[in-house]
Amino acid sequence: MNNLTRRSLLAAGALGGAAALTTSTKAAGVFGNPDLPPQGAVNAANPQSLTDPGPQNPALADNLPSFLDPPPTDVGGMPMFWNSFNIAPKRVQNGGWARQVTQSDFQISTTISGVNMRLSAGGIREMHWHQQAEWAVMTSGHCRITVLDELGRPAVEDVVAGDLWYFPAGLPHSLQGLGPDGAEFVLAFDNGESSEYNTLLLTDWLAHTPPEVLAKSFGVPAEAFKDIPLQNRWIFQGTVPGPLAADQAAAMAQAGTPPNPFVFRLADQAPDKKTAGGEVRIADSGNFKVSTTMAAALVRIRPGGIRELHWHPNADEWQYYLQGSGRMTVFNTGPAAETADFRPGDIGYVKKSLGHYVENTGKDDLVFMEIFRADRFAEVSLSDWLAHTPPAMVAATLNLSPETIARFQKTRRDVMPA
Repeated sequence: MNNLTRRSLLAAGALGGAAALTTSTKAAGVFGNPDLPPQGAVNAANPQSLTDPGPQNPALADNLPSFLDPPPTDVGGMPMFWNSFNIAPKRVQNGGWARQVTQSDFQISTTISGVNMRLSAGGIREMHWHQQAEWAVMTSGHCRITVLDELGRPAVEDVVAGDLWYFPAGLPHSLQGLGPDGAEFVLAFDNGESSEYNTLLLTDWLAHTPPEVLAKSFGVPAEAFKDIPLQNRWIFQGTVPGPLAADQAAAMAQAGTPPNPFVFRLADQAPDKKTAGGEVRIADSGNFKVSTTMAAALVRIRPGGIRELHWHPNADEWQYYLQGSGRMTVFNTGPAAETADFRPGDIGYVKKSLGHYVENTGKDDLVFMEIFRADRFAEVSLSDWLAHTPPAMVAATLNLSPETIARFQKTRRDVMPA
């Protein structure tokens, strides 16, 4: 088929003339697939083009159908933008476990690394700090956090599923699971190379400081430190702490309390956008003032709905999937377009300004986090752009009728229903 013929058929499809094609399969293979050579299973006239007689791992492959049978609109290739905590090895200790996906595991993820951590009831992530900022979302249970700011102002808070916390780089903190079931959460650091294994740990520092220096620093005899751990504890089992008020009183300082909370109750916030297709809640430095390097959105998409075609102009997007199943296509220059499937525990990554959508492909709500290394959430909607461009320009570019353009939404929807 020459370019002129393909162009004619594409134009016919766009104007509703696709019914003239002999079969719906042929229509699908032509409309929306302008590339030569054509891609997608619909173009495989020889059945052997679709067979895969080599070794198989169905348990993994069946979760990623768009890799095995991509839509014919996919073209070219791009760096892998799918990964998953489900295939990351756990480091297990008495008191909990953690697993991570950093840039070493996920090359495209240059701005953010992620850690999935579980603490038993009483389990402690030992006192520590990072060279990067730590953002977190609670996914299950209850956790007590402590933090001290640079002016010596402490904060002690309890967090539950749906809550966020943010610790600026360099601020010391601790985490402990509460009863009855402990806690699970996901941490995101504002550096793709950051790792749970390059944490600055309290036990490591004290074990590698001369005892006489410890004595001078704390004003107690050196003998008082004879039983400190000689290896770091990282995660260990402790006793479930008592009432929050008691710990807050014990930590109180003359300097007072920090002016901006380190915790944000995102799940309790009214949606910033709500439609028949779902809802979006946003947390950035505008409402979560302490979070100056990380912004986030909690997205819920109803079955069959779609996170409309859009892009983010100010930062790469790191996604964490909490519930349901969906697929995302990312568009790049080239052209390049690639589709991947996502389930709970999976991670997606979209480079700054690349177009994409997320579609709910399951029977239940699809819920995921969008996280950005930025102080504010920013987004450009494709439909919003076209609706607010002179119609003659849109019509000339896309061969769309004035009637079609007039139906474009004038108000950004974010999430569209089925």
